[in-house]
Amino acid sequence: MSGDNETYSASGEVALVLQRRTRAKRIWISLKNAPPTAWFGIIVIIAYLFVAIFAPVLAPHGEAQVFKKPFEPWGGEFLFGTDQIGRDVLSRLIFGARNTIGFALATTLLSFVIGGCLGLVAAINRSWLDQGLSRVVDVLMAIPSLIFALMLIAIFGSTIVNLIIIIAVLDSTRVFRLTRAVAMNVVVMDYVEAAHLRGEKLGRIMRREILPNIMPPLVAEFGLRFCFVFLSIAALSFLGVGIQPPTADWGSMVRDNASLIQFAQYDITAALTPLLPASAIALLTIAVNFVVDWFLHKTSGLRDEH
Repeated sequence: MSGDNETYSASGEVALVLQRRTRAKRIWISLKNAPPTAWFGIIVIIAYLFVAIFAPVLAPHGEAQVFKKPFEPWGGEFLFGTDQIGRDVLSRLIFGARNTIGFALATTLLSFVIGGCLGLVAAINRSWLDQGLSRVVDVLMAIPSLIFALMLIAIFGSTIVNLIIIIAVLDSTRVFRLTRAVAMNVVVMDYVEAAHLRGEKLGRIMRREILPNIMPPLVAEFGLRFCFVFLSIAALSFLGVGIQPPTADWGSMVRDNASLIQFAQYDITAALTPLLPASAIALLTIAVNFVVDWFLHKTSGLRDEH
């Protein structure tokens, strides 16, 4: 009997390894056939993540280290010069990748946890709870999100924790609407009804029966939500109510160096200084959208015509 159990366990491990290899092969084939725009987006995202993770190693100077050389020109010790109080622009760009992307990713994850869970509960419940959550979401979505965020930040303060929670709660309304809409088409399926009849708990039904079948639109929405959150944090920082100094942030870097643009006729490199963080924001947004477009095309079932 023990020999049979060992044989069964070994065969199960072999099947699991083969399944993983088949899955990896399918992913590689999809990547291999991806369009150039998708490859461009993937490479840019990987490069940004690499810079964000290894920022302390890559940055030549400290994040808030101040030198006695404000508005130092490009070249020499400071590749992109220094800002208005003598901080190295290149180092703050590198640390800004970690802060801006990290906070945006944390905010997006929190918004999906809140909006996704409530959307699934509303789709399954279909009672007064569904109606109550939907009306609350309608009210929140009726208010311009940036203005509402500015008001809440003014009330609770512009700390990192408050910033993440406020933007995540406001952005979770969009996630709730999408999750509820796609889950409504799944909860009426026979296998979900069978799970109800078996007496399975709500959490298990959400995790095992519904969520795997609505993942493609949610993954695509995650990319788009990340872009909106990323731009919202940069916009709030540009207005001075987002990520506060001395923490490096691309939005605040644009604001701090915006006055250099008027000196373009005297020093073109100085005028380009505020465009560096702005270009970093734009490039990441474009890259994520390229990947999301490709993913939506792959999961939609459409075929390219040759």
